[in-house]
Amino acid sequence: MRWDLDWIEKRSQLTPDRVAVVDGETNQRWSYQELNQRAHILASFLEKQGIQKGDRVAIICPNHISYFDFLFSCMKLGAIFVPLNWRLSAHEIEVILRDCSPKLIGFHSRYEKILPKSESMLQLDHDAYNKIFQNLESYEANQELSENDPLTIIYTGGTTGKSKGVVLTHANIGWNALNTIVSWNLQADDVTLTYLPMFHTGGLNALTIPILVMGGTVLIANDFNAEKAIQFIEQEKCTISLMVPTMYHLMIQAKGFETATFKHMRTFLSGGAPCPLPIYEAFSRKGVAFKEGYGLTEAGPNNFYIDPAEAMKKKGSIGKPMMFNKAKVINDEGKEAAPNEVGELLLYGNHVFLMYWNNPEATSETIKNNWLHTGDLAKMDEDGYFYIVGRKKEMIITGGENVYPLEVEHCLQNHPSVSEVAVVGLPDTKWGEAVAAFISVTPNSDVTVQELKEYCLTKLGNYKVPKLFWLMPDLPKTHVGKIDKRFLIDNYQIDVG
Repeated sequence: MRWDLDWIEKRSQLTPDRVAVVDGETNQRWSYQELNQRAHILASFLEKQGIQKGDRVAIICPNHISYFDFLFSCMKLGAIFVPLNWRLSAHEIEVILRDCSPKLIGFHSRYEKILPKSESMLQLDHDAYNKIFQNLESYEANQELSENDPLTIIYTGGTTGKSKGVVLTHANIGWNALNTIVSWNLQADDVTLTYLPMFHTGGLNALTIPILVMGGTVLIANDFNAEKAIQFIEQEKCTISLMVPTMYHLMIQAKGFETATFKHMRTFLSGGAPCPLPIYEAFSRKGVAFKEGYGLTEAGPNNFYIDPAEAMKKKGSIGKPMMFNKAKVINDEGKEAAPNEVGELLLYGNHVFLMYWNNPEATSETIKNNWLHTGDLAKMDEDGYFYIVGRKKEMIITGGENVYPLEVEHCLQNHPSVSEVAVVGLPDTKWGEAVAAFISVTPNSDVTVQELKEYCLTKLGNYKVPKLFWLMPDLPKTHVGKIDKRFLIDNYQIDVG
């Protein structure tokens, strides 16, 4: 099966007048016909700037209509769309730009200071950008494109090292969309709220593109606010949405959550990090479907499906592989793990990325025999349901025993005084590594470290109980709202002896 490269053209023909994108901040709306017309005009403009097939075109911007303009114009031209993480430092941005060497950078003025000066720059929040779309020119394709040509380079977060440019082809993105639509039963009347930044695969590929392929509506928003998110969901009659656990944590504490009905919402999805069980329970009490997913930039990011009813029975499970991909868990000997045996998660399918840009060594370390080695620890139960245990690199070995941080985190999250928790391993001369817990407590709590330690002892083996506790107002976060464990490890190197 060949993936139709210019699917936004086809979608605009099938449902020209349906609302495709809504800007939550301005309430501006664009139909599929308008979205495709903008892509034609910008593709024509970019071609006049010398952009050709294979050239990189970068963008650094909050969630904005220009993401769709740039992506779909690159799709028509055969150029490569490179969304930049605006939460990175100027030095990190410069390293990425040297790596991908874009011919043009579209930028929002709030991020101009972190960009190196270049003649090939286009300001997106300026009248000059809006005037481009007054020309009403239609781009005429003049070169052969293949479904295996690169469409995007999305740079990884770099929390465990230097950012790598994940190259996704037209087919990779298309198969992720198709697989998501079929497996998750997306429909043309679905409306999703995209708060995740669109430089991230979760903001771009998890639901935004699949919903648009299906003909639904994408509501984009910036600067997450729990009360406003609830208001958007209710007003725009959202049916499905993906957020990270930190966002849900804030939502269930918001006043609006108490009165919200979410009557149009079919499913809330959580991704980006393992979701605390109390969040499941908060949505369950409201009778709202809630489930957890798993993905990574290099694969999809959508890989598993679980029915919301099953998600309540199999709390913490990410489900089973979707229709058009495979997954397995392998042990240290490279053999498929037995049920409930922890090992590395491997993924297979047409959605798996092509390569790391300019990094063949890392590519060969990650893709072996067409299977993507995720570096994540997982297990599969007797019923075929998968569970993420943690990162392979995050597993703590203390006194010769393996401790999976997620198990300890789930234990502590059930304590009523714990708001958020991160468990990591820190160097220890006696044990090799010491289990350390970083905790933000609920408002007005006077819980003590001793109380938390005693609570863990009632539920965990002694070697799993943290030897170190830090009580903090808030835990540091990465650019997509995950708790930044790398920061904690780097800044709390305390040898407890």
